[in-house]
Amino acid sequence: MNAGFDRMLGAELQRLKDGGTYKRLRHLTTPMAPQVKMEEAGEVLVLSSNDYLGLADDPQVIEGGVAALRTYGAGTASVRFICGTFDIHRRLERRLAACFGFEAALSYVSCWSANTGLIPTLAVEGTAIVSDELNHASIIDGCRLATQAKRLRYKHGDMADLEAQLAGLPREMTKFIVTDGVFSMEGDLARLPEIAALAQRYDAVSIVDDSHGTGVMGATGRGTIEHYGLQGKIDILTGTLGKALGGAAGGFVCGSANVVDMLIQRSRPQLFSNALPCTVAGSALAALDQLEQRPELVARLRANTQWFREALRRMGYRPLAGEAAIIPIIVGETAFAIKMSERLLEEGLFVTGFGYPVVPEGTARIRVQMSAALDRPQLEHALAIFERVGRELGVLATA
Repeated sequence: MNAGFDRMLGAELQRLKDGGTYKRLRHLTTPMAPQVKMEEAGEVLVLSSNDYLGLADDPQVIEGGVAALRTYGAGTASVRFICGTFDIHRRLERRLAACFGFEAALSYVSCWSANTGLIPTLAVEGTAIVSDELNHASIIDGCRLATQAKRLRYKHGDMADLEAQLAGLPREMTKFIVTDGVFSMEGDLARLPEIAALAQRYDAVSIVDDSHGTGVMGATGRGTIEHYGLQGKIDILTGTLGKALGGAAGGFVCGSANVVDMLIQRSRPQLFSNALPCTVAGSALAALDQLEQRPELVARLRANTQWFREALRRMGYRPLAGEAAIIPIIVGETAFAIKMSERLLEEGLFVTGFGYPVVPEGTARIRVQMSAALDRPQLEHALAIFERVGRELGVLATA
């Protein structure tokens, strides 16, 4: 290793530690569940997981992956167009398209790969992208990779600014409006009805990443599009299999048959990466079964989220408003958010503090993520820890 470069990295890491913003990995020794065993803290209650429906450790979801492992083996060995596509990928993609109401779907190893594979493939020279300023980093990087397209941002959720950006583009230009369905750090929803209307008015293509809405929003957990009753009104959907749908890994794009075929032909993460592991595809198929067969999971998640948010407010916290399963609590500076999350962990509650550069300076937060698998006694225990630590650190006024 180049010694000078390594010393430079070490000095930068020390600055992060001195400033209280250094991130430490925590090591779990049990499956992801409402309670886990952690090397650094023993048994802890988890309020920081994307396992919204509690399916990561569901026996049928596990068996779906085990059965696929036995049938297809451990690896895919190469990319799909070189050594073949397993039929389980085809089954999963047909199932995803049908589940979310699209003509076709294509799986990726992650939603990051899906977004960075989709956007630069479609947004070529002579096109324009108009993206919400608080979109996920994978969308931002996807836009950055679309180097030949005109790239614009609109103020978060500001439909007047979005329309102004669209109106300033030539009518005949192909335009893409890109947004998260649920914004992961804010917990709020995109204004999809207005976005769909503007897309129609300005002949634009709408793209929604609903990674945090899938399994969470809508009467049957089909996401933010279903929540707003916009089935058939959004052009392209991206999402993840790594959150509510089993929590392992993987992402997907849903759209027209032509969109999917173009991705097969030209999307670089699809062309130059191995396919989604068959074990993950098997687990995801089983998770889709659970989503369809157990609507009570979505209802329980919604009830848990509403109850916990209101309980935090009564205690004196001020979580951001929202309808999703993300409950952000703004605490100020990054170092303080990390300190608070560490104190919560010491008390047996695993919930993560986020700060700059994930969120803007001065808006660091503790982000609670709810799960249908959490029961009321567990939630009450979490609240007791929140109250104790909040008073200790001065986030709540002392009685």
